[in-house]
Amino acid sequence: MSGDAGGAVPRGSTGRIVIWLAATAVVLVLLFAYRTSTSSGTPAPHAQPPGVVGPSTHSPGPSASAPPGSQGPAVVVNGSVVATRWGPVQVQVTISGGRITDVRALSYPSGSGHNTAINSYALPQLRQEVLDAQSAQIDTVSGATFTVDAYRTSLQAALDAAHFTG
Repeated sequence: MSGDAGGAVPRGSTGRIVIWLAATAVVLVLLFAYRTSTSSGTPAPHAQPPGVVGPSTHSPGPSASAPPGSQGPAVVVNGSVVATRWGPVQVQVTISGGRITDVRALSYPSGSGHNTAINSYALPQLRQEVLDAQSAQIDTVSGATFTVDAYRTSLQAALDAAHFTG
């Protein structure tokens, strides 16, 4: 009589089961270890509190008591920190003589070579567009849509805090 012994695993199947279990374990470990976001829920290391920082230290002005968006001394204002799927973005703007005289990104996505490459060409373009437009009404830079949207939002928050009317 030939036949199997009531539920015994046929020869060769044990190896396949062990391999299947090991592969499943590896997949589960990789799945749960995968980081889906570069944002940890904490502020960026270079993030600053939003709002008026104070008068600029590099620009002379007739009176320190003039309102932020007026013709008085230069004022520096931080925008809000805006979270993106790639990391936080925050902009700082300098206003002098009723004009935007400088803008810079305090924080921006930089967690990978790809982010660094995108921002190395996008941020200078955005800065120039803001200086030309004298507002947050700037064009999107191809390939940097998330960063540009966050940059605009942070910039508008800074301009609002400075009561800038352009």
